[in-house]
Amino acid sequence: MKVLFIGGSGTISTQVSKLAIEKKIDLYVINRGKQNDKLPKEVKILKGDINNIDEIKKLLEGFYFDVIVSWISFTVDHVKRDYLLFKGHTKQYVFISSASAYLKPLPFLPITEDMPLGNKYWEYSENKKKCEEYLLGIHNDEFNVTIIRPSHTYDEKMIVAQLKSREYPYTMIDRMLNNKPIILTNDGKSLWTLTYSGDFAYAFLDILGNEKTYGNFYHLTSDKVYTWEKINEFICDAVGVKPNVIYIPIDFILKHFPEYKDEIYGDKLTSAVFDNSKIKSVAPHYKSVTEYSDIVKLAVRRLLDHKELQEIDEVFNQRYDALINDYLKSK
Repeated sequence: MKVLFIGGSGTISTQVSKLAIEKKIDLYVINRGKQNDKLPKEVKILKGDINNIDEIKKLLEGFYFDVIVSWISFTVDHVKRDYLLFKGHTKQYVFISSASAYLKPLPFLPITEDMPLGNKYWEYSENKKKCEEYLLGIHNDEFNVTIIRPSHTYDEKMIVAQLKSREYPYTMIDRMLNNKPIILTNDGKSLWTLTYSGDFAYAFLDILGNEKTYGNFYHLTSDKVYTWEKINEFICDAVGVKPNVIYIPIDFILKHFPEYKDEIYGDKLTSAVFDNSKIKSVAPHYKSVTEYSDIVKLAVRRLLDHKELQEIDEVFNQRYDALINDYLKSK
């Protein structure tokens, strides 16, 4: 099978790329050449900027792929660009959407694909919804569309939290090492699904070239579900400390960190548990075996072993401590 990835070296796509090569898929990647050291040497690189229409049209001359996967399309303009570029060059186009696009607040659990889309809190998710609507509208026998909705998918570098420094993950580890409190929203008991990218890859490869998936949509998550309290315990165990947690209501948190409102209200506030029956029906190699407790040990060890990764977000820390102090004073 001949497959083209747009992107291919991200949190999810790197693992998919590696497994694709293991499975003897003839894999091509279009990117700007900045992170190709992450990819197997067998991947064929087509160096180019996907937003440079003329450049990509020239790169694609003479190519036809069984499948083209876009890992980095986020708006309707992006998928319109993809249709313009890729029609006539592939039988199947796979769009990476997001499970965060489901209706918020969630009307029922577990989440199935019968749940409507519509996330009034997060523009990112609303844009994914609009992309899906456009693509299903242009789906045809010469350009078969398949939509995949990942949820929170992690790799060996990711420290998972509702409220953290986005640029400097070591900030949370440093707090733990210095016995500073970690904030959990509300009571920390809401359920959260975490999917290891290495597990994700197995089911994902099953949808490539799979005619049963044409014109259809699936969320692809694991069956591993934890409370946010338990996720924090996993990180503490990996660091070698006991949890030091303070529980703060979400609305109080957002007074201090309003820029996190879209992401938290739109994705991470309430329980999110998925019924994966639909993807399992078309993906015989679906896999959900990896626990976050095992992988976070690797993520923490990486931060502890590499001095250059131990930068602390002092501004975030100051705001975080101010939030805690204000909350304690308000009680």
